[in-house]
Amino acid sequence: MCGIAGIYHLNKKTYPHLERHLDVMGNVLKHRGPDDQGKFLHPNRHLGFAHRRLSIIDLETGDQPMTDNAGHTICYNGEIYNYKELRKEFSEFHFRTTSDTEAILAAYNRWGQDCPNRLRGMFAFALWDEAQQIMFCARDRFGVKPFYYTIINGVFLFASEAKALLPFLPNIRTNADALKDYLAFQLCLDGKTLFEGIHELPPGHVLIIKNGNVEVKRYWEVYYKPDFDHTPRYFTEKLRALLDDSIRMHIRSDVPIGAYLSGGLDSSAVTSLAVKQRGDGDDFLAFTGKFCLGELYDESAYARALARESGIALHEVEITSEDFLNSIRQIIYYLDYPVAGPGSFPQFHVSKLAADHRKVVLGGQGADEIFGGYVRYLLAYFEQCIKGAIDGTLHNGNFIVTYESIIPNLVALQNYKPMIKEFWRDGLFEALDKRYYRLINRAPSLEKEVNWEILGDYSPYETFNAIFHGKNVEKESYLDMMTHFDFKTLLPALLQVEDRMSMAHGLESRVPFLDHPIVEFAATMPADIKFKDGTLKKILLDAVRDDLPGIITSRKNKMGFPVPLNEWLQGELKEFIFDIFTSQKAKQRPYFNHKEILNSLQNEPKFGRKLWGLLSLELWHQEFHDKQLHYSSLCEKGVQE
Repeated sequence: MCGIAGIYHLNKKTYPHLERHLDVMGNVLKHRGPDDQGKFLHPNRHLGFAHRRLSIIDLETGDQPMTDNAGHTICYNGEIYNYKELRKEFSEFHFRTTSDTEAILAAYNRWGQDCPNRLRGMFAFALWDEAQQIMFCARDRFGVKPFYYTIINGVFLFASEAKALLPFLPNIRTNADALKDYLAFQLCLDGKTLFEGIHELPPGHVLIIKNGNVEVKRYWEVYYKPDFDHTPRYFTEKLRALLDDSIRMHIRSDVPIGAYLSGGLDSSAVTSLAVKQRGDGDDFLAFTGKFCLGELYDESAYARALARESGIALHEVEITSEDFLNSIRQIIYYLDYPVAGPGSFPQFHVSKLAADHRKVVLGGQGADEIFGGYVRYLLAYFEQCIKGAIDGTLHNGNFIVTYESIIPNLVALQNYKPMIKEFWRDGLFEALDKRYYRLINRAPSLEKEVNWEILGDYSPYETFNAIFHGKNVEKESYLDMMTHFDFKTLLPALLQVEDRMSMAHGLESRVPFLDHPIVEFAATMPADIKFKDGTLKKILLDAVRDDLPGIITSRKNKMGFPVPLNEWLQGELKEFIFDIFTSQKAKQRPYFNHKEILNSLQNEPKFGRKLWGLLSLELWHQEFHDKQLHYSSLCEKGVQE
């Protein structure tokens, strides 16, 4: 787990100030790799890599950038969990280290540009092939590890975090299309970032530079093709076997490990299975956070129940409004740009706690998108059940969750009445894509706060629709279309939070649910098995039920670490937040009507996301746009031809 960066002149001209500029990028990324640093400078000075290392595997000989005997040099961030198996397979390759990094070099020697398909893990890397004069870059299937790039005056620059590229941009500007995405979904679609000129290599893609040409192409896709030939028991048993195998791979480490443990199904399952496989509960630590404002904001009792049953030590941190005041600017800085709601705030503090005790933690990210865990799926299906009951089609087809069976599970909607009210405010029973877009689109609530007329003609709905109706998804399953959209958009945003909040403290976070055999298998599960009777993540619950306390398996109140930001607005944070929005800089932002913003904050519902979205954007502008001179000064001379 590391920070990577690099510079490559597309016309292979000498790049002035190569070493100094690599140092600039490396210094911005130093929090990602506090253990060591390294550089590679091509003899012709048209290419260079910078690396910051967090040592997890092969503590002695795994330094980077790493060059093999064939003239391939790699700069890599991540973990290849099947590196031991790969090393056994390459009998012809002379290994000089015991690292997973060298296993990638061997895989490239054997399979060339197909090597990412042979890797099992989380990764982002750039590899220089001297013989073929090719730059080959790849990102893991799900986007666990980040890869950003820009092209300026014929120079390709990449880094683990967008902020490392800011010193080289002529100006720091907002990408208006990406801002529209953010206002709709609190994330960006289709490889865009909020920084104009900075792009994200999408998950499951490679980037190849040859003869000055840059090509981005997909190497992996998940195909939703339900299998109706097998029984629920088959799916449950095979899923459990795949989970056990993934955990076995993810606990490989040369340093002690721990786990995030919220008390929900996902993190509890990962923690329990990991402890049972390691057989060393005394050495395994778990970490959780809580807001002491009642049961709506505190699920630590569930985490403690799992810790007691598993025989592990649980470390807890109480998170307060004062913590928000002291850390929110840091959080926005480490995020690069805001995404995916306020969960980054508590995650930052739990990661800080974990980093005091461990260098590696396991987490439960990904299960909601793979197995159907969001309450909005239940609401969307409930509407379809009503429609089916009216139309007399309720019991038709393979994918229907019946009206009768879904009723007992509607208790999960108890804390989502404002969302239901908003969802049904503008009608019912439209086409499935329009209904789901209506359910997740936050832009209508910002009609007065945003100056939409200056944001251009781009429509996030068109990008949404292309993903929702992806050719890799069979069209009969509403659940598959919804989960697929979230898998391709929300999940990478959540993984951005996962990566940045852990790496801010030099902590490696691993996500065992995001093992491609699990994801590919889950895509074959019919909706009435994954989501039987409207029970969220029913298949996962069945697979791990015997490993968890009853207090967890019987839960109906999915929480997702809600943040009491809107409650604090009425008290401890009121002055801070109003000062932010009434500053001279804030009043000058062209896209926002700050008078309307201040008026609307008083009416924000308890779990509304408007305040978080607008506050994050303003703090992001202050942290990056308003510090243009600072970032320019880091690189006194810009990118030159």
